Amino acid sequence: MDFAKEFKSIRYIIKNSKRILLFAHSGPDSDTASANLALYYHIKELGKEADVACFDKVPEYLKGVINYEFKHPEDVDLHSYDSIFAIDSVERGFDKIKDKLLKKQAVVLLDHHPDISIKGDVEIIDPEYSSASEIVFDYFEFFKIRIGSRIATLLLMGILADTGNLQHSNTSPKVMHAAAELLNRGALVSKIFKTVSSNNKISTLKIWGRALEKAKINPKTKMIATAITKKDLEDCNASYEDIAEISSILNTVPETSFSLVLSERDGGKIKGSLRSEKYKGVDVSEIAHQFGGGGHKLASGFEVKGKIKETADGWEIF
Repeated sequence: MDFAKEFKSIRYIIKNSKRILLFAHSGPDSDTASANLALYYHIKELGKEADVACFDKVPEYLKGVINYEFKHPEDVDLHSYDSIFAIDSVERGFDKIKDKLLKKQAVVLLDHHPDISIKGDVEIIDPEYSSASEIVFDYFEFFKIRIGSRIATLLLMGILADTGNLQHSNTSPKVMHAAAELLNRGALVSKIFKTVSSNNKISTLKIWGRALEKAKINPKTKMIATAITKKDLEDCNASYEDIAEISSILNTVPETSFSLVLSERDGGKIKGSLRSEKYKGVDVSEIAHQFGGGGHKLASGFEVKGKIKETADGWEIF
């Protein structure tokens, strides 16, 4: 999509704001941290006051690149900001404070996750983007904003993290162009890889192993699927963030058409994550829509109520 109008509105809001709050998603990862801080440093360079808030701290593994401590939302005066930017956090943290904001405060939503229902004054919500960092990069590119090594490193780290180091199906020619441009602007690749590669905690590896062990391939549809229960998470001392890459990993198995990961969530819900590749010719968004979800052709998701029951043939939702 063409977001020229939205980019111009964002520049207008930044120009006319004295204080700006940026909001990262709970359980922050490379992309939300990078996208928020890249825009934060740009805003600071313009002489504006800014903060980045999050309900959780910056993960230890990111501190090799990130030298900033997020503000806890309870420790800031939300009404003191002229504008608030929810970047990659629209329904993953920002939703908890949205109703506390004043009507006069400008709200900007930047996200690449599908089916977001929260509304803002300016919205760029498009699952065709690989990451929130790619959205911020596009904003800089649109206005030909000069960025240095620090911002370039952050944006490249966010893009690499959400594309599996340019290996996932969301790695488009546009993403490759962004990566090349960020390298030209001084992104420190060795520092990024050293930081991101250290994120494979033992809990992550354990839950990956559990998911792969349980994976099954449907010979008719060529779907490869697995299911992760709350007990699996407890046994592996893992979190929801630890399972984020599993659908993409399963999608690399030869002779499969698409992958499905079912995971039990709080509130008696089950989340389904679907992935495919362009050459496989499967539109997983059509599958997601059947369950009330959505997304784009190669990466979609849905939520249904219930619990997962394992059977001899696979899983049942009840």
